[in-house]
Amino acid sequence: MKKLSKDIKRRLRNRKKLKKVSVNRYRLSIFKSLKNISAQIIDDKVMKTLVSASSGEKEIKNKKAKKIEVSNLLGELLARRAKEKKIENIYFDRGEHKYHGRIKVFADSLRKNGLKF
Repeated sequence: MKKLSKDIKRRLRNRKKLKKVSVNRYRLSIFKSLKNISAQIIDDKVMKTLVSASSGEKEIKNKKAKKIEVSNLLGELLARRAKEKKIENIYFDRGEHKYHGRIKVFADSLRKNGLKF
């Protein structure tokens, strides 16, 4: 039997809790590496990505900003794209990441720009 790492355990535990909340909402999944951050809003019923944004896009990459500022800009961009698709209610799937630092700044930026979770 393979031993699961603590990150995988945390990811599975978070997803299990989120499935209880997922009634009539889309999932906002976030990925973070040392340099970049990306997020996408997913419809789990049809397994399709509705909206996505990444720090590798030209709009954000051209601005020479620090990582925290990039997370803030990415939150604003994703919220704007979600509003264009008439998405307001989501649930936040942070995966294996703890809710602090760049993840928290990103979530606060989304809330400030009109997404509810």
